[in-house]
Amino acid sequence: MSASRSTGTTDEIGPDEDPGREPPAVAIPGSRLLAALLDGMDAALCAFDAHGTITHWNREAERILGWSADEAVGRRGFAGWAVRSADAEDVHGRLLAVMEAPGRQVHEFALLRKDGGRVLVRTQSSGVRGEDGKPAGVYCAFSEVHAQIDLERSIAIGEALFEDASWGVVAVDVDLRPTVVNAYAARALGGGRTTLLGRPLGELIVQGVEDLEGALQHVLAEGAPSAPAELWVTLRTAEGERRRCWRSGFLRLASPLAEEPVPLGVGWLFRDVTAAKLAEQEADRVRFRANQLHRAARQAAECEDPMEAATTSLDFALAGFADHVVVDLLGLTAGEKLVRAASTPHDAPGPCLPVSGGSLPVRYGPGHPACQAVERTGSVRAVAPPGAGEAWAVEHQWPGDSAHALCAVLRSRGRTLGVVTFLRSANRGAFERPDVMYAESVAVRVASAVDLARLTAGPEPV
Repeated sequence: MSASRSTGTTDEIGPDEDPGREPPAVAIPGSRLLAALLDGMDAALCAFDAHGTITHWNREAERILGWSADEAVGRRGFAGWAVRSADAEDVHGRLLAVMEAPGRQVHEFALLRKDGGRVLVRTQSSGVRGEDGKPAGVYCAFSEVHAQIDLERSIAIGEALFEDASWGVVAVDVDLRPTVVNAYAARALGGGRTTLLGRPLGELIVQGVEDLEGALQHVLAEGAPSAPAELWVTLRTAEGERRRCWRSGFLRLASPLAEEPVPLGVGWLFRDVTAAKLAEQEADRVRFRANQLHRAARQAAECEDPMEAATTSLDFALAGFADHVVVDLLGLTAGEKLVRAASTPHDAPGPCLPVSGGSLPVRYGPGHPACQAVERTGSVRAVAPPGAGEAWAVEHQWPGDSAHALCAVLRSRGRTLGVVTFLRSANRGAFERPDVMYAESVAVRVASAVDLARLTAGPEPV
Protein backbone atom coordinates (compact mmCIF):
# COMPACT_ATOMS: atom_id res chain seq x y z
CA MET A 1 0.00 0.00 0.00
CA SER A 2 2.99 2.31 0.24
CA ALA A 3 2.86 5.18 -2.20
CA SER A 4 6.45 6.29 -1.71
CA ARG A 5 9.96 4.98 -1.66
CA SER A 6 12.70 6.10 0.70
CA THR A 7 16.36 5.33 1.12
CA GLY A 8 18.28 4.74 4.32
CA THR A 9 17.74 2.57 7.38
CA THR A 10 14.38 1.46 8.75
CA ASP A 11 14.46 2.01 12.52
CA GLU A 12 11.69 0.72 14.73
CA ILE A 13 9.49 3.33 16.37
CA GLY A 14 8.61 2.64 19.98
CA PRO A 15 8.69 4.05 23.52
CA ASP A 16 11.87 5.11 25.21
CA GLU A 17 13.70 2.26 26.87
CA ASP A 18 12.37 1.78 30.37
CA PRO A 19 13.10 -1.29 32.53
CA GLY A 20 9.65 -1.00 34.07
CA ARG A 21 7.82 -1.08 30.74
CA GLU A 22 7.50 -3.88 28.27
CA PRO A 23 8.28 -3.26 24.60
CA PRO A 24 5.34 -3.11 22.16
CA ALA A 25 4.22 -6.36 20.66
CA VAL A 26 4.63 -5.03 17.09
CA ALA A 27 6.99 -2.25 16.02
CA ILE A 28 6.17 -0.18 12.93
CA PRO A 29 9.06 0.15 10.49
CA GLY A 30 10.08 3.75 9.89
CA SER A 31 9.60 3.54 6.13
CA ARG A 32 6.01 2.32 6.48
CA LEU A 33 5.18 4.95 9.04
CA LEU A 34 6.61 7.65 6.78
CA ALA A 35 4.64 6.30 3.82
CA ALA A 36 1.42 6.30 5.86
CA LEU A 37 2.03 9.88 6.99
CA LEU A 38 2.70 11.07 3.45
CA ASP A 39 -0.36 9.32 2.02
CA GLY A 40 -2.58 10.80 4.71
CA MET A 41 -1.65 14.39 3.95
CA ASP A 42 -4.23 16.74 2.45
CA ALA A 43 -1.56 18.41 0.31
CA ALA A 44 0.33 16.81 -2.54
CA LEU A 45 3.99 16.19 -1.67
CA CYS A 46 7.03 15.12 -3.59
CA ALA A 47 10.72 15.17 -2.66
CA PHE A 48 13.94 15.37 -4.69
CA ASP A 49 17.42 14.33 -3.77
CA ALA A 50 20.46 16.56 -4.35
CA HIS A 51 20.55 15.56 -8.02
CA GLY A 52 16.90 16.32 -8.67
CA THR A 53 15.66 12.72 -8.67
CA ILE A 54 12.19 12.20 -7.20
CA THR A 55 12.33 10.12 -4.01
CA HIS A 56 8.80 10.53 -2.60
CA TRP A 57 5.35 10.91 -4.18
CA ASN A 58 2.14 10.70 -2.14
CA ARG A 59 -1.46 9.87 -3.05
CA GLU A 60 -2.61 13.51 -3.23
CA ALA A 61 0.09 14.17 -5.86
CA GLU A 62 -1.21 11.16 -7.76
CA ARG A 63 -4.79 12.48 -7.52
CA ILE A 64 -3.86 15.92 -8.86
CA LEU A 65 -1.55 14.86 -11.70
CA GLY A 66 -2.66 11.28 -12.37
CA TRP A 67 0.86 9.82 -12.15
CA SER A 68 1.26 7.01 -9.63
CA ALA A 69 4.18 6.71 -7.22
CA ASP A 70 5.66 3.85 -9.25
CA GLU A 71 5.62 6.08 -12.33
CA ALA A 72 7.00 9.16 -10.59
CA VAL A 73 9.63 7.96 -8.10
CA GLY A 74 13.05 7.58 -9.69
CA ARG A 75 12.51 10.12 -12.45
CA ARG A 76 14.87 13.09 -12.66
CA GLY A 77 12.77 16.20 -12.38
CA PHE A 78 9.53 16.79 -14.27
CA ALA A 79 11.02 17.06 -17.74
CA GLY A 80 9.45 14.88 -20.41
CA TRP A 81 6.41 13.77 -18.44
CA ALA A 82 4.93 16.29 -15.92
CA VAL A 83 5.93 19.60 -17.48
CA ARG A 84 6.22 21.01 -20.98
CA SER A 85 9.68 20.91 -22.54
CA ALA A 86 9.76 24.68 -22.80
CA ASP A 87 9.16 25.05 -19.06
CA ALA A 88 11.20 22.08 -17.82
CA GLU A 89 14.54 23.85 -17.34
CA ASP A 90 12.99 26.82 -15.55
CA VAL A 91 10.91 24.61 -13.21
CA HIS A 92 13.85 22.33 -12.45
CA GLY A 93 16.20 25.20 -11.73
CA ARG A 94 13.78 27.01 -9.44
CA LEU A 95 13.07 23.88 -7.42
CA LEU A 96 16.72 22.91 -6.91
CA ALA A 97 17.68 26.50 -6.12
CA VAL A 98 15.66 26.14 -2.91
CA MET A 99 18.40 23.84 -1.51
CA GLU A 100 20.75 26.78 -1.11
CA ALA A 101 18.14 29.29 0.09
CA PRO A 102 16.95 29.68 3.68
CA GLY A 103 13.31 29.08 4.64
CA ARG A 104 10.48 28.24 2.29
CA GLN A 105 9.80 29.58 -1.16
CA VAL A 106 6.46 29.80 -2.95
CA HIS A 107 6.17 29.30 -6.70
CA GLU A 108 3.44 28.70 -9.22
CA PHE A 109 4.01 26.19 -12.05
CA ALA A 110 1.91 24.85 -14.89
CA LEU A 111 2.29 21.04 -14.72
CA LEU A 112 1.01 18.33 -17.04
CA ARG A 113 -1.49 15.69 -16.01
CA LYS A 114 -1.10 12.14 -17.22
CA ASP A 115 -4.10 12.60 -19.50
CA GLY A 116 -2.35 15.57 -21.17
CA GLY A 117 -4.26 18.35 -19.44
CA ARG A 118 -2.49 21.24 -17.75
CA VAL A 119 -3.02 22.23 -14.14
CA LEU A 120 -1.68 25.31 -12.39
CA VAL A 121 -0.23 24.47 -8.98
CA ARG A 122 1.15 26.56 -6.15
CA THR A 123 4.18 25.04 -4.46
CA GLN A 124 5.90 25.58 -1.14
CA SER A 125 9.45 24.25 -1.31
CA SER A 126 12.20 23.99 1.26
CA GLY A 127 15.69 22.55 1.23
CA VAL A 128 16.66 19.44 3.18
CA ARG A 129 20.13 19.13 4.71
CA GLY A 130 21.96 15.96 5.59
CA GLU A 131 23.68 15.05 8.83
CA ASP A 132 26.81 16.86 7.64
CA GLY A 133 24.80 20.07 7.13
CA LYS A 134 25.17 20.00 3.37
CA PRO A 135 22.18 20.26 0.99
CA ALA A 136 20.66 16.81 0.55
CA GLY A 137 17.53 17.55 -1.43
CA VAL A 138 14.25 19.42 -1.61
CA TYR A 139 10.74 18.66 -0.46
CA CYS A 140 7.85 20.29 -2.30
CA ALA A 141 4.24 20.52 -1.16
CA PHE A 142 1.79 21.65 -3.82
CA SER A 143 -1.93 22.05 -4.49
CA GLU A 144 -4.09 23.27 -7.31
CA VAL A 145 -4.12 27.05 -7.40
CA HIS A 146 -7.92 27.31 -7.45
CA ALA A 147 -8.13 25.07 -4.37
CA GLN A 148 -5.49 27.17 -2.63
CA ILE A 149 -7.29 30.35 -3.60
CA ASP A 150 -10.57 28.92 -2.28
CA LEU A 151 -8.85 28.11 1.01
CA GLU A 152 -7.27 31.56 1.24
CA ARG A 153 -10.59 33.17 0.34
CA SER A 154 -12.37 31.21 3.08
CA ILE A 155 -9.76 32.25 5.61
CA ALA A 156 -9.94 35.86 4.44
CA ILE A 157 -13.73 35.87 4.72
CA GLY A 158 -13.55 34.44 8.22
CA GLU A 159 -10.99 37.02 9.33
CA ALA A 160 -12.98 39.86 7.77
CA LEU A 161 -16.18 38.75 9.47
CA PHE A 162 -14.50 38.69 12.85
CA GLU A 163 -12.81 42.04 12.33
CA ASP A 164 -14.56 44.56 10.10
CA ALA A 165 -18.05 43.22 9.41
CA SER A 166 -20.93 45.70 9.64
CA TRP A 167 -23.03 43.16 11.55
CA GLY A 168 -22.43 41.12 14.66
CA VAL A 169 -20.64 37.79 14.35
CA VAL A 170 -20.31 35.44 17.32
CA ALA A 171 -18.95 31.90 17.37
CA VAL A 172 -20.68 29.92 20.13
CA ASP A 173 -19.40 26.55 21.36
CA VAL A 174 -21.58 23.52 22.12
CA ASP A 175 -22.04 24.82 25.69
CA LEU A 176 -23.58 28.00 24.19
CA ARG A 177 -20.75 30.24 25.33
CA PRO A 178 -19.09 32.80 23.04
CA THR A 179 -15.64 31.77 21.79
CA VAL A 180 -15.05 34.52 19.20
CA VAL A 181 -16.79 37.92 19.10
CA ASN A 182 -16.28 40.63 16.51
CA ALA A 183 -16.25 44.36 17.24
CA TYR A 184 -19.89 44.97 16.21
CA ALA A 185 -21.16 42.15 18.43
CA ALA A 186 -19.05 43.34 21.36
CA ARG A 187 -20.62 46.80 21.13
CA ALA A 188 -24.11 45.34 20.79
CA LEU A 189 -23.64 43.06 23.81
CA GLY A 190 -22.12 45.85 25.89
CA GLY A 191 -18.68 44.37 26.56
CA GLY A 192 -15.20 43.89 25.20
CA ARG A 193 -14.18 41.30 22.61
CA THR A 194 -12.18 39.35 25.20
CA THR A 195 -14.29 39.97 28.31
CA LEU A 196 -17.32 38.33 26.68
CA LEU A 197 -15.55 35.07 25.87
CA GLY A 198 -16.65 32.02 27.84
CA ARG A 199 -19.41 33.84 29.72
CA PRO A 200 -22.96 32.43 29.77
CA LEU A 201 -25.35 34.44 27.63
CA GLY A 202 -27.62 34.81 30.67
CA GLU A 203 -25.05 37.12 32.26
CA LEU A 204 -25.42 39.56 29.36
CA ILE A 205 -29.11 39.26 28.49
CA VAL A 206 -31.77 39.92 31.12
CA GLN A 207 -34.80 38.91 29.07
CA GLY A 208 -35.03 36.89 25.87
CA VAL A 209 -32.02 34.65 26.58
CA GLU A 210 -34.30 31.58 26.56
CA ASP A 211 -35.36 32.30 22.97
CA LEU A 212 -31.76 32.85 21.86
CA GLU A 213 -30.44 29.71 23.56
CA GLY A 214 -33.37 27.73 22.17
CA ALA A 215 -32.47 28.86 18.66
CA LEU A 216 -28.80 27.92 19.18
CA GLN A 217 -29.73 24.48 20.51
CA HIS A 218 -32.06 23.90 17.57
CA VAL A 219 -29.25 24.73 15.14
CA LEU A 220 -26.89 22.31 16.90
CA ALA A 221 -29.47 19.53 16.73
CA GLU A 222 -31.29 20.17 13.45
CA GLY A 223 -29.19 22.59 11.42
CA ALA A 224 -29.58 26.20 10.35
CA PRO A 225 -33.09 27.66 9.82
CA SER A 226 -34.08 28.67 6.31
CA ALA A 227 -34.70 32.34 7.14
CA PRO A 228 -33.41 34.94 9.63
CA ALA A 229 -35.22 35.27 12.95
CA GLU A 230 -36.00 38.47 14.85
CA LEU A 231 -35.28 38.20 18.56
CA TRP A 232 -36.24 40.81 21.16
CA VAL A 233 -33.88 40.91 24.13
CA THR A 234 -33.25 43.12 27.12
CA LEU A 235 -29.57 43.81 27.81
CA ARG A 236 -27.95 44.65 31.10
CA THR A 237 -25.63 47.63 30.61
CA ALA A 238 -23.87 50.21 32.75
CA GLU A 239 -26.58 52.74 31.79
CA GLY A 240 -29.37 50.34 32.77
CA GLU A 241 -31.48 47.85 30.86
CA ARG A 242 -31.95 48.30 27.10
CA ARG A 243 -34.57 46.66 24.90
CA ARG A 244 -33.16 45.63 21.52
CA CYS A 245 -34.30 43.69 18.45
CA TRP A 246 -31.71 41.58 16.61
CA ARG A 247 -32.32 40.09 13.19
CA SER A 248 -30.33 36.88 13.50
CA GLY A 249 -29.07 34.15 11.22
CA PHE A 250 -27.45 30.92 12.40
CA LEU A 251 -24.98 28.42 10.91
CA ARG A 252 -23.96 25.09 12.35
CA LEU A 253 -20.18 24.81 12.51
CA ALA A 254 -18.72 21.36 11.81
CA SER A 255 -15.14 20.17 11.69
CA PRO A 256 -13.85 19.69 8.11
CA LEU A 257 -11.31 17.16 9.38
CA ALA A 258 -13.74 14.55 10.69
CA GLU A 259 -15.14 11.74 8.54
CA GLU A 260 -18.62 12.50 9.90
CA PRO A 261 -19.79 16.04 10.71
CA VAL A 262 -18.90 16.84 14.30
CA PRO A 263 -20.56 20.02 15.60
CA LEU A 264 -18.07 22.58 16.85
CA GLY A 265 -20.75 25.09 17.76
CA VAL A 266 -22.88 27.72 16.05
CA GLY A 267 -22.04 30.78 14.01
CA TRP A 268 -24.46 33.53 15.03
CA LEU A 269 -24.76 36.55 12.75
CA PHE A 270 -27.04 39.41 13.75
CA ARG A 271 -27.83 43.03 13.13
CA ASP A 272 -29.53 45.51 15.44
CA VAL A 273 -32.81 46.49 13.78
CA THR A 274 -34.42 48.08 16.84
CA ALA A 275 -34.89 51.50 15.26
CA ALA A 276 -36.46 50.03 12.12
CA LYS A 277 -38.76 47.73 14.11
CA LEU A 278 -39.89 50.53 16.41
CA ALA A 279 -40.61 52.71 13.39
CA GLU A 280 -42.52 49.85 11.79
CA GLN A 281 -44.51 49.26 14.96
CA GLU A 282 -45.27 52.96 15.25
CA ALA A 283 -46.45 53.07 11.64
CA ASP A 284 -48.70 50.06 12.27
CA ARG A 285 -50.04 51.67 15.44
CA VAL A 286 -50.81 54.95 13.69
CA ARG A 287 -52.47 53.11 10.82
CA PHE A 288 -54.60 51.03 13.20
CA ARG A 289 -55.63 54.01 15.29
CA ALA A 290 -56.56 56.05 12.22
CA ASN A 291 -58.69 53.16 11.06
CA GLN A 292 -60.36 52.93 14.47
CA LEU A 293 -61.16 56.65 14.43
CA HIS A 294 -62.64 56.27 10.95
CA ARG A 295 -64.78 53.30 11.99
CA ALA A 296 -65.87 55.07 15.18
CA ALA A 297 -66.94 58.17 13.25
CA ARG A 298 -69.03 56.13 10.83
CA GLN A 299 -70.63 54.12 13.63
CA ALA A 300 -71.31 57.20 15.77
CA ALA A 301 -73.00 58.91 12.83
CA GLU A 302 -75.68 56.19 12.90
CA CYS A 303 -76.50 56.77 16.59
CA GLU A 304 -79.65 58.79 17.32
CA ASP A 305 -78.59 59.46 20.93
CA PRO A 306 -75.49 61.72 21.11
CA MET A 307 -74.35 60.06 24.36
CA GLU A 308 -74.52 56.70 22.64
CA ALA A 309 -72.32 58.17 19.92
CA ALA A 310 -69.84 59.29 22.62
CA THR A 311 -69.63 55.85 24.25
CA THR A 312 -69.39 54.19 20.83
CA SER A 313 -66.34 56.32 20.01
CA LEU A 314 -64.75 55.26 23.30
CA ASP A 315 -65.40 51.57 22.61
CA PHE A 316 -63.48 51.80 19.34
CA ALA A 317 -60.70 53.81 21.03
CA LEU A 318 -60.15 51.18 23.74
CA ALA A 319 -59.06 48.48 21.28
CA GLY A 320 -55.34 47.94 21.82
CA PHE A 321 -55.06 51.25 23.66
CA ALA A 322 -56.39 50.92 27.22
CA ASP A 323 -58.17 48.48 29.54
CA HIS A 324 -60.73 50.84 31.04
CA VAL A 325 -62.21 54.27 30.43
CA VAL A 326 -64.29 56.61 32.62
CA VAL A 327 -66.09 59.80 31.63
CA ASP A 328 -66.57 62.56 34.22
CA LEU A 329 -68.60 65.60 33.22
CA LEU A 330 -68.92 69.02 34.81
CA GLY A 331 -72.37 70.17 35.85
CA LEU A 332 -74.13 72.95 34.01
CA THR A 333 -73.93 75.38 36.91
CA ALA A 334 -70.74 77.20 37.84
CA GLY A 335 -68.57 75.47 40.42
CA GLU A 336 -70.23 72.12 39.91
CA LYS A 337 -68.06 69.07 40.71
CA LEU A 338 -67.18 66.33 38.27
CA VAL A 339 -69.92 63.75 37.89
CA ARG A 340 -69.35 60.17 36.69
CA ALA A 341 -71.36 59.91 33.48
CA ALA A 342 -70.09 56.70 31.82
CA SER A 343 -67.50 53.97 32.33
CA THR A 344 -66.49 50.46 31.42
CA PRO A 345 -67.10 47.66 33.99
CA HIS A 346 -64.62 47.76 36.89
CA ASP A 347 -64.29 44.00 37.33
CA ALA A 348 -64.14 42.73 33.72
CA PRO A 349 -63.67 43.95 30.16
CA GLY A 350 -66.77 45.41 28.59
CA PRO A 351 -68.28 48.29 26.62
CA CYS A 352 -68.45 51.83 27.89
CA LEU A 353 -71.99 52.48 29.16
CA PRO A 354 -73.75 55.36 30.91
CA VAL A 355 -73.83 55.11 34.67
CA SER A 356 -77.07 53.45 35.76
CA GLY A 357 -79.28 54.93 38.44
CA GLY A 358 -78.37 58.56 37.77
CA SER A 359 -75.10 60.43 37.82
CA LEU A 360 -73.42 61.13 41.15
CA PRO A 361 -70.50 63.44 41.93
CA VAL A 362 -67.15 61.62 42.29
CA ARG A 363 -65.12 62.23 45.45
CA TYR A 364 -61.84 63.28 43.87
CA GLY A 365 -59.30 64.59 46.33
CA PRO A 366 -57.04 67.58 45.83
CA GLY A 367 -54.48 67.08 43.09
CA HIS A 368 -56.43 64.30 41.39
CA PRO A 369 -55.25 63.91 37.74
CA ALA A 370 -58.77 64.48 36.40
CA CYS A 371 -59.08 67.72 38.38
CA GLN A 372 -55.64 68.80 37.17
CA ALA A 373 -56.72 68.21 33.56
CA VAL A 374 -59.73 70.48 34.09
CA GLU A 375 -57.65 73.18 35.78
CA ARG A 376 -54.90 73.12 33.14
CA THR A 377 -57.26 72.57 30.20
CA GLY A 378 -54.85 69.92 28.99
CA SER A 379 -53.96 66.26 29.28
CA VAL A 380 -52.39 64.74 32.42
CA ARG A 381 -50.58 61.39 32.79
CA ALA A 382 -50.24 59.50 36.07
CA VAL A 383 -48.44 56.29 37.12
CA ALA A 384 -48.91 54.27 40.29
CA PRO A 385 -45.83 54.33 42.58
CA PRO A 386 -43.93 51.03 42.95
CA GLY A 387 -45.63 48.65 45.36
CA ALA A 388 -48.83 50.68 45.58
CA GLY A 389 -51.01 47.82 44.36
CA GLU A 390 -54.77 48.39 44.24
CA ALA A 391 -54.67 51.07 46.92
CA TRP A 392 -53.59 53.71 44.40
CA ALA A 393 -56.45 52.89 42.01
CA VAL A 394 -59.04 52.74 44.78
CA GLU A 395 -57.86 56.08 46.15
CA HIS A 396 -58.37 57.66 42.73
CA GLN A 397 -61.83 56.08 42.26
CA TRP A 398 -60.65 53.87 39.39
CA PRO A 399 -60.84 50.10 38.75
CA GLY A 400 -58.56 48.17 41.11
CA ASP A 401 -56.15 46.86 38.46
CA SER A 402 -55.36 50.35 37.13
CA ALA A 403 -51.69 51.38 37.24
CA HIS A 404 -51.39 53.93 34.41
CA ALA A 405 -53.80 56.78 33.73
CA LEU A 406 -54.24 59.37 30.99
CA CYS A 407 -56.77 62.16 31.53
CA ALA A 408 -57.83 64.15 28.45
CA VAL A 409 -60.02 67.20 28.87
CA LEU A 410 -63.33 67.42 26.99
CA ARG A 411 -63.78 70.79 25.32
CA SER A 412 -66.34 72.05 22.83
CA ARG A 413 -67.26 75.54 21.67
CA GLY A 414 -64.57 77.02 23.91
CA ARG A 415 -65.91 75.43 27.11
CA THR A 416 -64.65 72.60 29.30
CA LEU A 417 -67.28 69.88 29.54
CA GLY A 418 -65.41 67.28 31.58
CA VAL A 419 -62.64 64.70 31.45
CA VAL A 420 -62.21 61.28 29.82
CA THR A 421 -59.71 59.02 31.61
CA PHE A 422 -58.05 56.04 29.93
CA LEU A 423 -56.59 53.40 32.27
CA ARG A 424 -54.09 50.57 31.81
CA SER A 425 -53.21 47.71 34.13
CA ALA A 426 -49.72 47.09 35.55
CA ASN A 427 -48.81 44.49 32.90
CA ARG A 428 -48.89 47.17 30.20
CA GLY A 429 -46.58 50.09 29.54
CA ALA A 430 -47.22 53.63 30.68
CA PHE A 431 -48.88 56.15 28.35
CA GLU A 432 -46.43 58.02 26.14
CA ARG A 433 -46.60 61.19 24.08
CA PRO A 434 -48.08 59.51 20.95
CA ASP A 435 -50.78 58.03 23.23
CA VAL A 436 -51.63 61.53 24.47
CA MET A 437 -52.17 62.75 20.92
CA TYR A 438 -54.48 59.83 20.17
CA ALA A 439 -56.44 60.32 23.40
CA GLU A 440 -56.92 64.00 22.60
CA SER A 441 -58.22 63.10 19.12
CA VAL A 442 -60.76 60.78 20.73
CA ALA A 443 -61.65 63.41 23.35
CA VAL A 444 -62.52 65.93 20.61
CA ARG A 445 -65.11 63.54 19.16
CA VAL A 446 -66.49 62.62 22.58
CA ALA A 447 -66.75 66.28 23.59
CA SER A 448 -68.70 67.12 20.41
CA ALA A 449 -71.16 64.31 21.12
CA VAL A 450 -71.55 65.36 24.77
CA ASP A 451 -72.12 68.98 23.75
CA LEU A 452 -74.75 67.88 21.25
CA ALA A 453 -76.46 65.79 23.92
CA ARG A 454 -76.70 68.81 26.19
CA LEU A 455 -78.03 71.02 23.40
CA THR A 456 -80.74 68.52 22.50
CA ALA A 457 -81.65 68.01 26.18
CA GLY A 458 -82.94 71.58 26.47
CA PRO A 459 -81.80 75.14 27.05
CA GLU A 460 -79.08 75.73 29.60
CA PRO A 461 -80.08 77.56 32.78
CA VAL A 462 -78.94 81.14 33.01
